[in-house]
Amino acid sequence: MNREVTEKAPAKINLTLDVLHKREDGYHELEMIMTSVDLADHVTLRTINEDTIIIQSNNGFLPLDHRNHAYKAAKLIKETFNIQLGVEMMINKNIPIAAGLGGGSSDAAATLRGLNHLWDLGLSLDELALLGAEVGSDVPYCIYGGTAFASGRGEKIEQLIAVPQCWVVLVKPKKGISTGTVFNALAYDTLEHPDTHSMLTAIKEQNYLDMTKLVGNSLEETSINRQPSIETIKQKMVSFGADAALMSGSGPTIFALCRKYSRAQRVYNGLKGFCNEVYLVRTLK
Repeated sequence: MNREVTEKAPAKINLTLDVLHKREDGYHELEMIMTSVDLADHVTLRTINEDTIIIQSNNGFLPLDHRNHAYKAAKLIKETFNIQLGVEMMINKNIPIAAGLGGGSSDAAATLRGLNHLWDLGLSLDELALLGAEVGSDVPYCIYGGTAFASGRGEKIEQLIAVPQCWVVLVKPKKGISTGTVFNALAYDTLEHPDTHSMLTAIKEQNYLDMTKLVGNSLEETSINRQPSIETIKQKMVSFGADAALMSGSGPTIFALCRKYSRAQRVYNGLKGFCNEVYLVRTLK
């Protein structure tokens, strides 16, 4: 009998993202504080006897072949452990694609966790995270989820206590933005660097007010130069009463943090007429 499992794949936001320098291997040395939010894809995995990987999705824009992170994750785990069985997966997408919210990475992490269970591999989360680093820089974080400090190219993870729970309004502008383009255009001398250490302290002390003052993203200015609507949306969020507003990842999605639901609803309603893709969610405990 074919076994089946469904894994939740939550989106993430970057409370801080700092680019330290470009490394000799071509990657960038990063420091980031990320937290999961309650907007999630669901990945259903079913073992099949044929030695193949089949992906289906409710989203017509999602690649269903080797370009898909979940496909890469399944292929990696099959090859690493010489698994002769195949897998059929259904990716139910709720997280916008190419949005800076880690949707593809979270799908890959869900695939690794799910196949570990389906194929009785007995791998720990740490072992899965090591595998995930071969698929993409954000996959190790997504294996653990929650709130974490990530360094290196994003693959070194230190788990933190959950941020003080709050409401999050996510807005994805229509026009996408290429991560590679943003990193290639960085002017290192003029980059703004968030205060990662103080943000770690604010989270440790559960100080929401300090946390909202300390959000920062070294990539934001470069992305805004390519897509000015990011700055426009940020300003609208603040004018509608957001406690903080910031671009997540390399963009183009912008998030607003709100302690009060009434404020979050005002931000959500104010932007709903301005953008198609607007979500009102919470941080995950």
